[in-house]
Amino acid sequence: MGNAQRKPWISPRDYLAAERTAEVRHEYVDGEIFPMVGASRRHATIVGNLFVALRQAARARGCQAYANDVKVRVEAANAFYYPDLVATCAGGDDDPYVVKDPVLVVEVLSDSTEAIDRREKRTNYQKIPSLREIVLVSQTERLVEVYRRDGSGWTVDVLRDGPVMLASLDLTIPLEAVYED
Repeated sequence: MGNAQRKPWISPRDYLAAERTAEVRHEYVDGEIFPMVGASRRHATIVGNLFVALRQAARARGCQAYANDVKVRVEAANAFYYPDLVATCAGGDDDPYVVKDPVLVVEVLSDSTEAIDRREKRTNYQKIPSLREIVLVSQTERLVEVYRRDGSGWTVDVLRDGPVMLASLDLTIPLEAVYED
């Protein structure tokens, strides 16, 4: 028999308490934590470009937009993720570090995170009742995917040119603006 080591299960409460003082951010999935790696300058530029547009659109609707350091709670998956961008139109949550009712989540894909962002995170995000759109943005090519909840489920728009339309914030962003600089 091998010497398999069992990782200790961490409660959401203990995770949230530890995360407030952690030097490195961690995502949480059903009792396990996973450290987050740093982002490239290209990644940071795309996030910044999108944040400028999202923040203004969110404020105009009485909503809030956040970049990088605010967690999203996925109750149905017992998970906490740090999306690159998140917007919420709900009132104040009980935890100032966590958004429980997002309307929009944006993930900028990288080589190290793309598989997890596409499969695990997207699938889990889709379990959030308030969420209307999930946006996946490539940083290696001009490619934006907008997953949108409609009356019968989720659809996807794959964009290589033209504007990116986000119904959740009544916002249209030219693709050139997403990839500027």
